[in-house]
Amino acid sequence: MPEKLLGKTPDELAEIAGRFGLPHFAAQQMTDWIYRKKVTSIEDMTNLPAKTRKELLALYEIGAQPPLNVQVSVDGTKKYLYTAAEDHYVETAYIPENERSTLCLSSQAGCRMGCLFCMTGKQGFQGNLSTAEILNQWYSLPERQKVTNIVYMGMGEPLDNLEEVLRSLVAFTSPWGFGMSPRRITVSTIGILPKLHEFLERTEAHLAISLHTPFDEERIKLMPIQKAYPIREVINELKKYKLNRQRRISFEYILFRGLNDTPAHVKELARLLNGLRCRINLIRFHSIPGVSLESPDEEAILRFRDALTGKGIYTTVRASRGQDIAAACGLLSTRELIKRKPA
Repeated sequence: MPEKLLGKTPDELAEIAGRFGLPHFAAQQMTDWIYRKKVTSIEDMTNLPAKTRKELLALYEIGAQPPLNVQVSVDGTKKYLYTAAEDHYVETAYIPENERSTLCLSSQAGCRMGCLFCMTGKQGFQGNLSTAEILNQWYSLPERQKVTNIVYMGMGEPLDNLEEVLRSLVAFTSPWGFGMSPRRITVSTIGILPKLHEFLERTEAHLAISLHTPFDEERIKLMPIQKAYPIREVINELKKYKLNRQRRISFEYILFRGLNDTPAHVKELARLLNGLRCRINLIRFHSIPGVSLESPDEEAILRFRDALTGKGIYTTVRASRGQDIAAACGLLSTRELIKRKPA
């Protein structure tokens, strides 16, 4: 299997160039072809000798792979399906809005965390995506030039694949790479404490924590990770960390009717988050097979939002998008896995 060049740093490309006897400036040429001109084949690197390009092709490839298929919603949202190594599949959602367009990336095929409400977790863990496979979800996207914001909120737990996620962030934000501002990128996690600290130290991207309830017993039922890393410990770690004021911390809160949408939850959330500069994003639950949870009605969602706002917590309700094209993350790839499973 050829090694992918997408995601490699200039130093790593210089090492490759040296193996083929190329002059030092050839590494800069390769960097420009990948990150400025965004070529899809080594053959397109026309200022490299033809003989060298042929030799490179025997061992390397760019790593640009177009999506397998796409589903288009009436609201303009598109869900792309990409192949990953060993016949796995990952989803990428392109979400256009009035003044911005957001791309939701996956970091793993499947997930080992087993959250009750997550379709991806029901696939089980299939593998970590490489840096190239993470970047390719943007690199090979037809709407690439329209993307203004990137969120790592697709399939998988980003901090469970920390090194590849960090390498992809370096490529996205470095001057030699795609030159995006880290303020345009958000990484979502359920809160793996040792890796959370490393993430905060090594990147300036925004952080989103999956919260969903402030009560321990409820969160354990929803998210088994609560046993290893209680949410109180995660929040206490964030309170100790000296955050740049431009860096945003948000908490993702999926609302489940009759479970986590009561006045008691509002009161406990305010107590738990007291002293931490943050926001809460309320999310409507999109039903998945085999799970009886339901989303509250619109009136209850707005009432919960207003109650949190009244406690001094900046709270928004995330707009539901792509409801007619398997809105819940993991549904599209699950269908593909079932379709291609041998009889």
